[in-house]
Amino acid sequence: MDETTPAIPSEYGPFLEDLKNRIRLAQVRATVAVNSELVMLYWNIGRRILTAQEAEGYGTRIVSRLAVDLSRAFPDTKGFSPRNLNYMLAFARAWTDEQVLQTVSAKLTWSHNIALLEKLPKPELRIWYANQAIAHGWSLSVLVHQIESKLYERQGKAVTNFTHTMVAPQSDLARQILKDPYNFEFLTLQGDVEERELEKGLIDHIRKFLLELGAGFAFVGNQYHIEVGGEDFYIDLLFYHLRLRCYVVIELKTGKFKPEYAGKLNFYLAVVDDLVRHPEDAPTIGLILCKDKSQVVAEYALRGMTAPMGVSAYQITEVLPDTLKGSLPTIAELEHEFRDFSSPENS
Repeated sequence: MDETTPAIPSEYGPFLEDLKNRIRLAQVRATVAVNSELVMLYWNIGRRILTAQEAEGYGTRIVSRLAVDLSRAFPDTKGFSPRNLNYMLAFARAWTDEQVLQTVSAKLTWSHNIALLEKLPKPELRIWYANQAIAHGWSLSVLVHQIESKLYERQGKAVTNFTHTMVAPQSDLARQILKDPYNFEFLTLQGDVEERELEKGLIDHIRKFLLELGAGFAFVGNQYHIEVGGEDFYIDLLFYHLRLRCYVVIELKTGKFKPEYAGKLNFYLAVVDDLVRHPEDAPTIGLILCKDKSQVVAEYALRGMTAPMGVSAYQITEVLPDTLKGSLPTIAELEHEFRDFSSPENS
């Protein structure tokens, strides 16, 4: 080292990291602020056009004219196409309360807001999905996936015994993190599958599995080994929920729910509480995932259990059996049939 170069103090590393974190945070805040200003600008443009159409008699052609004039006036600014101006109109119609707009929609990107407009007809659904996207930091693709998988209709619908095995508000939060049914469309399994095959498919697609489970789930392990009284037992899937601050045991069943499944899960939860759970963790909760279930049978089975648990069904996309594949027309055959049908001879 050059003698004229001052020595770097040992505190320099943390000092540099602190400055970098401050810069990154400021960049994020600046991006959010710019995005919020853009969304509010688009809403005001849409509202102004609506007012002009209603009060001043402007017709629908005003949109095409505005697209040309605004693009000419702001050549370096994208977003003034006729299509985007029509989105601004729809956006202004959908969000009539500016206060709600600023607290919900303005916190999302314009692309997020367009997805909410296109895919959700009801205002209450838009607000619900918008709040979920804000709370969990959903990207546009994740938001679209959650809408298309009907998360709103599925969340909090599992059969549980949380009301008498947990205290509020922990019981309410636990109920909300469970769904029914779970959508495992990313799995393509043929015919009757073994539980280990289903488990392997979920682990192989762990990122998509975690997305379907929801925010807060951290994967601990599969076939998690526990020893009780000199005997070995293996839990199908073990997770830790960061918000609930508790372990979550998931047992997979490829058939219909049976009452005895609840007894086995109750045993696993007691063991995890004694051997794995930290004293500061909340009691472990369990989930039985079955291909099918009877709501009434599940409710009766959970009623006598002392540990918090739930029962849900799951859905998968089944691939066609090899014996059936050969009997169906290929894409090329369908195209050939279509050409024959649409030829002038058949007109």
